[in-house]
Parts: sequence; C-alpha cells; structure tokens
Amino acid sequence: MSAILVTLPDGSQRELDEGATGADLAADIGPGLAKAVLIAEVNGEPKDLGAPLPDGAQVRFLTKRDPEVLEHLRHSTAHVLAQAVLDLWPGATFAGGPPIEDGFYYDFELPGGGTFSEDDLVRIEKRMNQIIKSNQRFERYELPLDDAMAEMADHPYKQAFMSAASAGDDSDGDAAAGEAISFYRNGDGFIDMCRGPHVPSTGKLGWFKLMRVAGAYFRGSEANPMLQRIYGTAWTSKDDLGAHLERLEQAAARDHRRLGAELDLFSFPDEIGSGLAVFHPKGGIVRMLMEDYSRKRHAEAGYEFVNSPHITKENLFQTSGHLDWFADGMFPPMQLDLDGDGNATNYYLKPMNCPFHILIFRSRMRSYRELPLRMFEFGTVYRYEKSGVLHGLTRVRGLTMDDAHIFTTKENMAAELASLLDFVLSLLRDYGLDDFYLELSTRPEEKAVGTDEEWDEATEALREVAEGQGLDLVMDPGGGAFYGPKISVQARDAIGRTWQMSTIQVDFQLPQRFELEYVGSDGERHRPIMIHRALFGSVERFFGVLVEHYAGAFPTWLAPVQVAILPVADSHDDYAHALAARLKAAGYRSEVVEANDTLGKRIRNAKGQKLPYVLVVGDDDIAHDTVGVNPRGGSVERDVGVAEFIGRLSAEVESKGVPEAPGVAHQVIDDASSTAASPPDPL
Repeated sequence: MSAILVTLPDGSQRELDEGATGADLAADIGPGLAKAVLIAEVNGEPKDLGAPLPDGAQVRFLTKRDPEVLEHLRHSTAHVLAQAVLDLWPGATFAGGPPIEDGFYYDFELPGGGTFSEDDLVRIEKRMNQIIKSNQRFERYELPLDDAMAEMADHPYKQAFMSAASAGDDSDGDAAAGEAISFYRNGDGFIDMCRGPHVPSTGKLGWFKLMRVAGAYFRGSEANPMLQRIYGTAWTSKDDLGAHLERLEQAAARDHRRLGAELDLFSFPDEIGSGLAVFHPKGGIVRMLMEDYSRKRHAEAGYEFVNSPHITKENLFQTSGHLDWFADGMFPPMQLDLDGDGNATNYYLKPMNCPFHILIFRSRMRSYRELPLRMFEFGTVYRYEKSGVLHGLTRVRGLTMDDAHIFTTKENMAAELASLLDFVLSLLRDYGLDDFYLELSTRPEEKAVGTDEEWDEATEALREVAEGQGLDLVMDPGGGAFYGPKISVQARDAIGRTWQMSTIQVDFQLPQRFELEYVGSDGERHRPIMIHRALFGSVERFFGVLVEHYAGAFPTWLAPVQVAILPVADSHDDYAHALAARLKAAGYRSEVVEANDTLGKRIRNAKGQKLPYVLVVGDDDIAHDTVGVNPRGGSVERDVGVAEFIGRLSAEVESKGVPEAPGVAHQVIDDASSTAASPPDPL
C-alpha cells in the first residue's frame, strides 16, 4: 500500500497509509489527542476528521482550546437544533442554519404556519440534550444535483439553496456550486444539506442555550415567506457559557431602549413612524449638552459652521453619484413644482450632507491661503433603512450627523489627517470613551470609483496616520465607501462591547465630479482633497451608546438632573426651593421632590433615576446653611455647607467628572444588537 507524508505545526512529519484520515493521524500521535481533537485543519482549510489526508499536507488539529473551533461547534449544534425541531414537529421544514457571532440560528416553517413559543424552546432544548447524550456520529456523503434534489424532496427551502448554488449563487453558504452536493447524516436518518465540516459526533457538544425566537424572511427578502428563526449560543465549557449569559444580562440591563423609557429620555411614537425618534425634555438636555460641547471644541479647532436644507433636487445627487451607488438607501423622490413654472422636478430627502458642503466650497474661487477649510454641521439626514435593521437610537431613519468636510491640499493631506484623528480621539475621551482600536477599510471590489493609484495613495496616507496613534490597527478589506478608503474608530464600552464610532474618509472623487478648484501659491488652479468625517456618527446613535456605556448614570456634567433636593417635611420646602434657586443661578440643574411620600421612598426613587446627587435638608440644615449629601455610588455625608457643595459640583462639572462607568471590566460582548447597529457612513 502506498504511503503519504504529512507535516505537523512543529515541523515534524508522519508517514501514514494512503487514504488515512485526520482521525487516523490523531490516533497515531496519541490517544489523548485522538479523544480531544474536533476538527483537522488541512493546508489551512478546516476538514472533518473523517476526510482522507492528501500527500504532503500541512495538518493542524483543533481542540476545545482553540478559539477557531467555536464556529464548527456552533454549526454542529445548529444541526442538532434542526434535528430536534423536525423530531418534535413532524411535517416541519427547514432552511438555513449558520454559525454566527457567539452562537447560531436555524430557520423553520412549521406545519400550518405555526409559531414557536418560549415554552417550546424548553422542549427543544430537552430533545437536543437527548441527541447530544446519544453521541451520534456526523457522517458526510455527496450526491449529484438531481439526486440531491430528490433527497430534499420534502424541504423546498433546501432545494432553493441547491438551485441557487447550481446557478453559481453561493451566497447562502449551505450548498457549494459544483457537480455534487454534500450532506451530513446522524442518528436515526436525520439528514441535512451542508458543506461542513462538523465535529465528529454530537457527544462533543453540550454547553448551549436557546435564546429567542424571531421572524425572518427566507433569504432576507420581503418577497419571500416569513420563517421562524431560533437563535442559540454554544460554548466549549459550562464556565464559558455562564460567563456569556452573565454578559448578556449586563447588556440587557443597559439596553438604551428600556432605559430611555424608564428615565423619560426619548420615545418612538407610532403616529410618527418606525425609526423616527422624539427626545423628551430630559433627553433633550443631554442632547443639547452633547452638541454644545462639541460645537465649542470644533470652534476652538478652527471649524466653520454651515447649514443646509433637508431636501434638494435630484440633479445634485446625480452629480455626486449617490443616485448611482446609494439609491436604495434613500427615501423615494417627491415630484414637486417648487419653482412654480409648471415643471415638476424630483426632490429627495437628503441622506448625506457632503454635496451641500461641496456647493458651499464651490460658491466662489478659493485660495490656498483658505485651506484647510473645515466645514461643520449638525445636519439631519434621512436613510431608508429596512424595518428589520432598525434598533432603537442606534439604527434609525432620521438622524442628525455631526458632519465635517475638510478641503485641503494634497501636500497637507497627511498632516491634516493626523491632526483630525488626534481631535476625534480627544473629543471621544471627553465623553468618557477611552479604550480604542482603529479599523482601516479599503477599496470595495464592486461599487468603487477612481483609479487604483488614487486609492493606493489615500489608503497609504490613512495607514500611516493610524499607525502613528500607537493603537491596534485592524484591516477591513473591501469595506471602504464607493469613493474612498476610511479609518473607523472602534471604542469599547464599560462592559467591553465594541462600537464603531467616528469615521474619517479620504475622497479624491467628489472634488473631480464637482470640478472643485483653488488657486495655489503658484497662481495656477489645483484640485483639493476632500476628507469626510463624522465624529459621533450620528447624535442619536452616540446618545444610545452613552446611555448603555453609563447604564443611564450619566456623568454629572451630562446628567439631565444633577441634584435632587428632598425636604424631610413640609416645613422644609421653602429652604429646599431656595436651595434649588441658588443652584440654578450657579448654572446647575436641580429639582425639589416635596414630602408627598416617605423620605426613604423618595430617596429610592431618586436613586432609581440615577441622579448624581440627592440632597436631604431638615431643621439643622436650615439653621446652618448645610445639606445632607447622598452621592451616587458614594457614602452619605451630613452637615455639608451649601457653598462647599456647590464648589465640589463646579469642580466636577468643569473637569467633565467622568467616573469609571459601572459594569464589569472589559468583557467583550458582540451580540446581535451591537452588530446590527452599525453607524451611518458620512457618504
């Protein structure tokens, strides 16, 4: 029998019989590895342990210690989920079931259009545990397309995947285009179409939990049937599963949608429409403070403030190219005769501000002495987001972008980018975010304009600026906008979740499309470089991120109410109101909670509103001009002089007083809410 030679990660080699599998190699190395191994990585590609090894292969084994194995463990758990559902609901059919960040899901159609309940998840988990305990082997086999179609005769969604794959559409990932379709069989005849690989048997699984049920259109299209999607999570150990569930509890407690209602910050009235928020007075104060401080910092940094309308004629977006590249993200046009000449023209709600700022630049000839020209606007824009991606304030249809566009010379581009990134990181730190890494997004394979040379030059400039910050830099191949590459600032919040925040994009294209020019020091006309920058991303999204970062307990300078004053009895009301007037005169926000309930209950209610300070006043305070100070997260103090308290408050507000945000220390949570809530690009 012929032999094959394979190489292990340490450089050692093993000789095996031709046809030997990954499992054979693991057994040849030792019984401990043979028991622990889950996946074989062959020439860099994950493979089933039962797959034959080619001669000369580089082989690496994945066990539960390797983070890469989680994807395959979760994929295998998704198969067990499908098997359990089809066991419990005869006549059910299934569609796709991929692994996702921190878990997996599977889509089903139940007989008679039924739906899953929360109690059903308990039943399904019980059946899954029985399947896992029975230690069923996953066995791979392949069939020609016609036979594969027959194999899935009772499952039309699987047949649809196969038809798409045979036509060259491999976007679903369940069936690879080619002459044969691969399947996996386990247990008493359960079969699922899948490219694999999988762990050797169901007994290698175990630490999982089904999380929730949601509706999902087949292949994500509203033209297709609505299916029932079950989400789950799976890990390699009980401890890892428990830690993940604890992190999710932390995230749920911080959910800005829930806190927005509890703290009376904002709402989404049905009468207005999905994805369109209104800010209540308390939320309006926080938003005003956010914006005012940002305006102050921008003015100090030499930005010019501009404003632009909410609608415009379509030819503006034809010139910019947005109607070619971004029409699906824009609200439908309105045919209006605003000029009164009897000719209706298409008008669009603006999805971005940049074309307006370009027109301001182009309104007269510019000199090199005016550059860099930094324009800034809190401009409200409108994005036609699909309902399935809306998520509180972090994904909305009406949003206010803190949009800046910088026009500079090519010679000064690198220096301007470096200064701009310094400014962005400094301002984010003032709002209490200080744990960053950077992401560099390069030219997309499709939907890109401009020459390779222009893209290379812009990308290299951004790379040098990013590396100069001394932060981790992660590449995002193909993630740039259609007109240029970008740096994204990724910020970790108090519990370690990553949020994409500010974006900085270099643009050679729009200055060309709008024929922008300036007069250089040589008296000749030159084309400027344009830099797009959104620092918050949008005010709404940044507001939601801060709510979750602080769990609603805003630092004192941002808190809508900084001080609650609680008179012990009715006889102390006048002193309490006089104290509130003194605080207001000094520039601080307070409210009096009169003695209409017990003092203990009023203190609990004030703390439930996450106020920085609760002051209690009684007879001794009236006599000595003092207060009892009950600070958020601190110890109670008695007999504190009012002047002393106001001095402390002033120092805290002036320094921005950003305390360590409450929560667990930097545990990464990449749940569906954060990944679905990407910030808007400036475009």
